[in-house]
Amino acid sequence: MNPHDFTSGDYAPAPESSDHISLKKSYDLFIGGKWVKAASKFDTINPATGKVIAEVSSAGKKEVNQAVKAARKAYDGEWSSISGAERGKYLFRIARLLQERAREFAVIESMDGGKPIRESRDIDVPLAAAHFFYHAGWADKLEYAFPGKKPKPLGVVGQVIPWNFPLLMAAWKIAPALACGNTVVLKPAETTPLTALKLAELLEDAELPAGVVNIITGDGETGQALVEHSDIDKVAFTGSTAVGKSIRRTVAGTDKRYTLELGGKAANIIFEDAPINEAVEGIINGIFFNQGHVCCAGSRLFVQESIADKVIRKLKKRIGTLKVGDPLDKNTDIGAINSAEQLARIKALVNAGEKEGACIWQPEGRLPRKGNWFKPTLFTDCAQSHRIVQEEIFGPVLAIQTFRTPQEAIEKANNTPYGLSGGVWTDKGSKIFKMTTSLNAGVVWANTYNKFDPTSPFGGYKESGIGREGGLHGLSAYLNL
Repeated sequence: MNPHDFTSGDYAPAPESSDHISLKKSYDLFIGGKWVKAASKFDTINPATGKVIAEVSSAGKKEVNQAVKAARKAYDGEWSSISGAERGKYLFRIARLLQERAREFAVIESMDGGKPIRESRDIDVPLAAAHFFYHAGWADKLEYAFPGKKPKPLGVVGQVIPWNFPLLMAAWKIAPALACGNTVVLKPAETTPLTALKLAELLEDAELPAGVVNIITGDGETGQALVEHSDIDKVAFTGSTAVGKSIRRTVAGTDKRYTLELGGKAANIIFEDAPINEAVEGIINGIFFNQGHVCCAGSRLFVQESIADKVIRKLKKRIGTLKVGDPLDKNTDIGAINSAEQLARIKALVNAGEKEGACIWQPEGRLPRKGNWFKPTLFTDCAQSHRIVQEEIFGPVLAIQTFRTPQEAIEKANNTPYGLSGGVWTDKGSKIFKMTTSLNAGVVWANTYNKFDPTSPFGGYKESGIGREGGLHGLSAYLNL
């Protein structure tokens, strides 16, 4: 290696090895504690290379029905008869096994989803384990969690999760359901099924009773068949607002419970008295974490007019240091866009932003030739009516607007059909309380962004969903009280 390679400020490659992971060439469905073949299969693709990683089964109505029957049998049988303390032991065991195999899960998550290995390794996998640990502790204490109530499980839960946090979303769904005594049929996203299938292998090793958790892969039709099944007691969905609306129409008129965690268009608000350098890092984390594939991403930036030029100048300089490339490289800040379809949507909305008059800025540099890639992008001179301000892009694209007064910031921030999250940056505590109580959002961070904890409820208002996940609020959604 040439010693002058480092003079430009770039980094030497630091790839994470994938030699230690174990992946099959073909995966079946995990139903009733066994691996069940399906009539058809599809390929799961590495978005950074375009290469096939593995072949995955596609569950039809027959297999969905088989999975629900297995979950019902487990619920009526062994799982309903064991104590909360015993359920907790299984959850603790799953959490510890996840910790032991964290490196393998992190690499597979980055290969299948395109996210940087640093995020999979340091955020997704540890937080997934933390959810199992947290809910394991509640399994035998539900009567203390809800004093004066007699908590009882709902029964069989159908869960459909998205592609942006495959393992973490599986943990968010499975852990509270099992802690409360329910059984589960989980349908992971079509483009990112591998860590869910690896989790099924882990559940086998944890000796979880057969049928307590069933994992079926497939496309939207598989998820629809699960949601529509007559023997499901609750539906838990995380994904797009459009699909969430469809699910709500489907369960209307039935006695099914449901929780929906849907899209977002979060406002990140920077006041002139904020710590600017810290705020810039918060903006970067808010929108470019996981390539912007985050429902609570701070995709709308509101900067007080007096500091707008300074913040934008610092922001451009900081974006210019971000490394886009191989998700398995430990130096990578922004990995691959999850799919060709999502990349096309990002490009379409960015083109719309330019046509509507917003000013686009992107850093210099080339993108890899193979795979799905998009540069970190920011828009200035944005109007409230612009599509890039109103619609969820779900990519590394930031729309910037200015404001003069706190009231103006609140009015602009709330002028959206979504209400999932937001951020406020100021050194005035009174201003923080004023803003956080005025923003129509389920989660608001102050002087930080994208901080998650199993003890804290997460969810939104308006078109961002119904119900909460995490904390006692998340437990109550899986119980009859």
